[in-house]
Amino acid sequence: QVQLVESGGGLVQVGESLRLSCTASANIASIHSAAWYRQALGKQREWVALVTSDNTTHYKASVKGRFTISRDNARNTVYLQMNSLNTEDTAVYYCNVLQNGMNYWGQGTQVTVSS
Repeated sequence: QVQLVESGGGLVQVGESLRLSCTASANIASIHSAAWYRQALGKQREWVALVTSDNTTHYKASVKGRFTISRDNARNTVYLQMNSLNTEDTAVYYCNVLQNGMNYWGQGTQVTVSS
């Protein structure tokens, strides 16, 4: 069982930045992949970014070039650096980890971008 705790959300203005953190209760060095998802009010949860075990990264088209996913195995933490935020980025952001065929989710952290 892996527990995930997200932090770093908040209220920012258009164009500003935030860094989300996701700290795992277990060693993430052996995880298959880690990802960030988000869910805006009234919409379905959508995938945002992924980092694999060999540190290959993938991004949703609308965040590519603005968001950066990374992992720090020594701290058992996955990050999402979000720059040039816009109002469409407003959502609850969730961390996801795939390990040994099991999916684990965090509780989510709210990101609100105000114009």
